[in-house]
Amino acid sequence: MKSFTVLEGVTAPMDRANVDTDLIIPKQFLKSIKRSGFGPYLFDEVRYLDRGEPGQDCTDRPLNPDFPLNQRRYQGARVLLARENFGCGSSREHAPWALEDYGIHCIIAPSFADIFYNNCFKNGILPIELDAAVVDRLFGELYASEGYSEGFILKVDLDKQTVITPAGEKIHFEVDEFRKHCLLNGLDDIALTLTSADAIRDFEKSWRQKSPWLFDAIR
Repeated sequence: MKSFTVLEGVTAPMDRANVDTDLIIPKQFLKSIKRSGFGPYLFDEVRYLDRGEPGQDCTDRPLNPDFPLNQRRYQGARVLLARENFGCGSSREHAPWALEDYGIHCIIAPSFADIFYNNCFKNGILPIELDAAVVDRLFGELYASEGYSEGFILKVDLDKQTVITPAGEKIHFEVDEFRKHCLLNGLDDIALTLTSADAIRDFEKSWRQKSPWLFDAIR
């Protein structure tokens, strides 16, 4: 997992509440567990005008012109600005896989569904909860910036726990210290376990010596 330190990029709007994981990545794409290749199917049902299927080449599929990620000013978006209860619905981890594969590494919303929120941290995505009034104000600033050729740029500093707007306003956000540590150091569950590899080996060695009969069957 890549470390998350400072992220600065175009911000795209997902201006609807209760965006569920089936909208983020529809059920027909759940057959694969490779973690990669889901980006082209992110928000498939609202991003395209036809139904997508696993393995389908999306190059020539008809795009929904009203969907933000299809609009030029939001191309290359790395931050998603959303409404309350983002990521509700089923617990599919494919949802953060699709967002990360597309290039979204930070989501800002008033609230998130618990399982989705936890899955984001495990996949290198920073979910930021801000007061609904602050999020509403950011939506207003984003829409007011339509004339900016480079789009609405937010800078997210995880170490300082701040979101910096184009006007220079610094908005503080809270994040669990352990999750912050893991993101800053690019530690997913496997990498976190491997940081204790020496201790695990020492424990296993001592346990073999204390209880050798437990290991006879696996020789």
